[in-house]
Amino acid sequence: MSLLKVSGDKIVDEEGKEVVLRGAGLGGWMTMENFISGFPGCEFQVRDALAEVLGPQKSEFFFDKFLEYFFAEPDAAFFHSLHLNCIRIAINYRHFEDNQNPRVLKPDAFKHLDRAIEICAKYKIYTIIDLHTAPGGQNGGWHSDHGCHIASFWIHKDFQDRCIWLWTEIAKRYKDNKWVAGYNPLNEPADPQHTGLIAFYDRVYAAIHSVDPNHIIFFDGNTFSIDFSHFPSDASTRWPNSAYAIHDYSIYGFPKTPEPYTGSAEQLDVMSKTYKRKRAWMDERGLCVWNGEWGPVYARREFDGDATDDTNKRRYHVLKDQLELYGKDRMSWSIWLYKDIGYQGMVYVSPETPYMELFKDHLARKYRLAVDAWGPDDKYVKHIYDPIVELIKEAVPDEKDRILYPPIWGLEGRVTRLARTMLVAEFMVKEWAEKFKGMGEEELDKLAQSFKFENCLMRDGLNKALMEHGSQ
Repeated sequence: MSLLKVSGDKIVDEEGKEVVLRGAGLGGWMTMENFISGFPGCEFQVRDALAEVLGPQKSEFFFDKFLEYFFAEPDAAFFHSLHLNCIRIAINYRHFEDNQNPRVLKPDAFKHLDRAIEICAKYKIYTIIDLHTAPGGQNGGWHSDHGCHIASFWIHKDFQDRCIWLWTEIAKRYKDNKWVAGYNPLNEPADPQHTGLIAFYDRVYAAIHSVDPNHIIFFDGNTFSIDFSHFPSDASTRWPNSAYAIHDYSIYGFPKTPEPYTGSAEQLDVMSKTYKRKRAWMDERGLCVWNGEWGPVYARREFDGDATDDTNKRRYHVLKDQLELYGKDRMSWSIWLYKDIGYQGMVYVSPETPYMELFKDHLARKYRLAVDAWGPDDKYVKHIYDPIVELIKEAVPDEKDRILYPPIWGLEGRVTRLARTMLVAEFMVKEWAEKFKGMGEEELDKLAQSFKFENCLMRDGLNKALMEHGSQ
C-alpha cells in the first residue's frame, strides 16, 4: 500500500516508482443509469415512481438491497484475478444530501461507499471517487440525473457551492486512506462558457486541499471530457498533484460506426489521431493523462440475432487496438464498465435471473423504441424522428444557427435526447415501477439478488484482453 501522487506526466508511489492504474468504472451502482440497470429515464424518476407504487419503506428496501448485492467481495476478488488495480466509483450526490435539506449529511451517507473502498483495499485495488451526478446537473446527460438537457449547475452558483461542500466532506472522510488513489470532482462537465469550469476547479481544488493536501485530483476536460482548449496555461503550478481525464470512446465501437471495423491502416490512423488529439494539450505541457472512460458496446443475441458474434468480434478488435495505443504510452485507464445487464459490462446479469425475466418484454420495448441515449440502434424509429430533424433544417436554414452547445450532439443528437430519451422514456417510467406492484420484501430481495456476482455471466473476450494488459 502506498499513497499515490503525480510526478510530471506519471503517477508514482511514495518511493517514486511509476504506477499505471488499469481498471474499470463501477457505474450504474451509486449512480444508477438506464442502460446499465434496465429502467427508462433517470434515477430520480424511477426512485420516485417506485416509492409511489410500493411506498417509501419498501422502495428504499429494494434500492438498498440492490446496492448491497451489486458490488460485494466476490466482485472485488474477480476484479483482482484479472490483475486490474483500480476501480473508478461513480457516485450520486443524492446519497449524501437531500435537495430539501442541503449541506446536511444523511445518517448513512457513506454506508456503501465505505464498504466498496474497504473491499477493494482488501484485494489491493485502488479506488478513484468520481462525482458522476452533481446538484443541478453538470451536463445535459441522463447520467447527471436531473431530467433536463440544460446543465443548471453552471447557471446557479448554489449548486456549485453545495458541490464544494460535498467534496470537503468526502475529502475529510478519506484523507488518510492510501487505497483511495484520488478524487474526480466532476464527471464529463459541459460548461457552455468554459470559464465557469476553471473557476469551479480552482475552488474545489482549494477546498479539497484545505482538508486533504495529499490525494491526486483527476480533472475531466470540458464538454464531456474532450476539450482542454480553455484550461489555464499554468495548470502544472496552479493545480499540482493533478491528472487530466480524457474519455476516449471510439466511433468504431458503436452501432453507428461509419463502417465495420477491420483494423485497417486507415482506421487505425483515425483512431490514433482522435486519441492523440484529446490528450494533446497535456502532452504539450508534460502533464499526466488519465483515460477515465472508454470501451466499445456489445451486441446481444436477443436483439441482434445472428449478427451478434460477428459484431462482437469486431468490437473486441476495437478494444484490443485501443489497449495497444494506451499501452505504448503507459497511460492509466478505467474502462467503462464493470457490471450491467448485458450491453457493455465485464460481467452482466444473467437473462435467467428474476429481474431479467420480469423485465424481458419491457427491455425489448426499450430497445425497439431506442429510449436509452447510450449507443442506441434507432433503426425501428428513425423514420419517426427524421421529419423533426428536417423540419428544423427548413425552419433554420443557416447551418451555423443550428450549432448549439454542446456541439458534439449535433442536430440529430439533440432531437434524439429531447424527443426520445427524455420524452418517450418519461412515459415508460411508471410501467417499469408497476412491475413491482404487490411485492413484499422477500420478493424484492430476490429481485435485487439478480445483480449478485454469482448470478452474472462473464464477457470472456473483454476480460481476457483486459487481463493480458493488466498483467503487463
